[in-house]
Order: sequence, then structure tokens, then C-alpha cells
Amino acid sequence: MTLAIDATGLVKEYDDVRALDGLDLSVESGEFFGLLGPNGAGKTTFINILVGLVRKTGGEVRVFGDDVEDDYRAVRDSIGLAPQEFNVDRFFSIREVLMHKAGYHGVSDEERKRRADEALELVGIYDKRNTRFDWLSGGMKRRLLLARAIVTEPDLLILDEPTAGVDVQLRHDLWGIINRLNDEGTTILLTTHYIEEAERLCDRVAIMDSGRKVTVATPEELMERGTDTITVELRDPPATAPAIEREVEGLEEVTIDGSRLVARANAGGRVAPGLLSALEKRGHEALDLEISRTSLEEIFVELTEGQRGGNQSGTDEGPDDEARIAGETSR
Repeated sequence: MTLAIDATGLVKEYDDVRALDGLDLSVESGEFFGLLGPNGAGKTTFINILVGLVRKTGGEVRVFGDDVEDDYRAVRDSIGLAPQEFNVDRFFSIREVLMHKAGYHGVSDEERKRRADEALELVGIYDKRNTRFDWLSGGMKRRLLLARAIVTEPDLLILDEPTAGVDVQLRHDLWGIINRLNDEGTTILLTTHYIEEAERLCDRVAIMDSGRKVTVATPEELMERGTDTITVELRDPPATAPAIEREVEGLEEVTIDGSRLVARANAGGRVAPGLLSALEKRGHEALDLEISRTSLEEIFVELTEGQRGGNQSGTDEGPDDEARIAGETSR
């Protein structure tokens, strides 16, 4: 199967900045893929190269087998982009905005009317179809950006911080729409600073830092890299922690905190039965047990902080005439 995105040794250099530093990254067709990283990681630069707003310095990147520069027309027609910024022509009604967008991609007059109405229905603002962009609320503007991204029926939908600044209800509404599109076969590339968003939505996530790929894994695989905390309430706690680390595989550290035994372990759910058994052999009765899993956010911070001592030249923003998504794929 052809990869939706296939980047090899991708480099982007500005005058004094190496925004992408030999990035290797692949996204499977139909996948819901998350792109995480701190500010300056290179995420936006990577997106800009995909949609043709920035020319790479080196390496290769293809979208569904088409080179982003040699086959740029095919690539642009296959991508829908919902950017962070509100870059909409304010002189037209939002229905006209969508029809113009479809027209840029060669969609016929009748077809683009149908698609515009369907996109507005899907995102829940069809009743505002004759309203100008400036008169929409902030949440409706976010919905419009998504509608504009999908009006061309793209095979790859790129969402750059799609729920930034929205309320909780709208965030969940947008999640539902995006999941539906993915279920219908659209490949999704999501950048987000909301770790919960990546954990709930993505099949796999790539963590980037300083223009490089740190790791690619499922959210579950990343969670397993963390250290969990197991807290056991004991009826008669010992004065000092029992030396049971060697008896229980995966157990790293055991301490006593009042009536509670606190243990650190990888995959706490698998370690807990062995821990309870070891305590029972020593005559300690457990009254309660709680397992606190390391959050994906903590793992993200640990992985990216590990890169801080190296190359810190990556940036999400290059010169203004290149690095802004404002022109989007309709240019």
C-alpha cells in the first residue's frame, strides 16, 4: 500500500536556522497520526513543505507517491489543510468561501455547491451559510476552517492545532467530526499541544524536537515507557520498607509513607499481583491498592527534555514570506 506521507532525510535551512534536520517520517494510508513537539520542533515547517508553501533544502518527501515539488499539483489536490490562523476572505459569505476553494481545485460549479453545503452541514454551521466570516463566533470560525479543508474531499487532512482556544464542548464536537472522516478512510495528520487529544484520537504519534524525530509509537506504547506508582494501604505497616525489589519483576523502588507502602514500577498493573503476594508472604495485610499511571504528558516532557542539550536550532517559524500557512493550498 502506498504511504500517505513518506519523508526521508528531510532538511530545511533558513539563513541561521536548521528547522528540519534530516527528518525521516512515514504515515500509513488511512491512519490517524499525531505530530507532537514543543514550540520550535519543526512541525509547522514540515506541514508547510507538504502543502507547497516552503521548499525543502534537502531530502525527499512524497504524498501518496507523488513528490511534493515535482508533482505539486497532484499533491495539493490530495491535501486539505485546516491551519491555526484565520486566513479567510472576509468579503464573501462562508458558503462562497467554500465554493471558491473547491473551484481552485477544478471542481465544477454544480459539484462545488453540493460539496460546500455538505461540508457546512457536517461541521454544524449550515444555517450560517450566508454569513460573512467576520460575523461568526470564534468556535464557528474553527468549524469553518475544517469545512474549507474538507470541501475538496482530500485523501489527506492536515489539522494544525484545530482545537486551540476552543471550549470543551466544541473540542469534543470537532473530535467526533474528525473521527468520522477518519473512519470513512481519510488519512489524518494532527498537530496538537493537547496531550489528551493525541492520546484519545491517534493511532500513532511522532514526537519531534529541534527538527528531528525523537520517537514514533502508539500512545499505549509510549505510556508503557513511564514508571507507575503503586500505593498499598497496609493494616500493620512495617517501620522500614521490605526489601522485595528483587523478588518482583518490574519493581523498581519501595518506600514506606505512614501506613502506606509506595512502590515505583514499570507497567504497574502487571507488577501489582506479585507485589501483593510478596507482602502477604511477610505477613502484611493489604487494605487498599491504587495504581497511578504516568501520563503521556510526563513521558512527552521527559523525551523532549532529553533532547535539550543537543541541537536547539529547530523552529516552527521561518521567514514570514515562507513559514506562514496563511496562503494555504488554495494559492
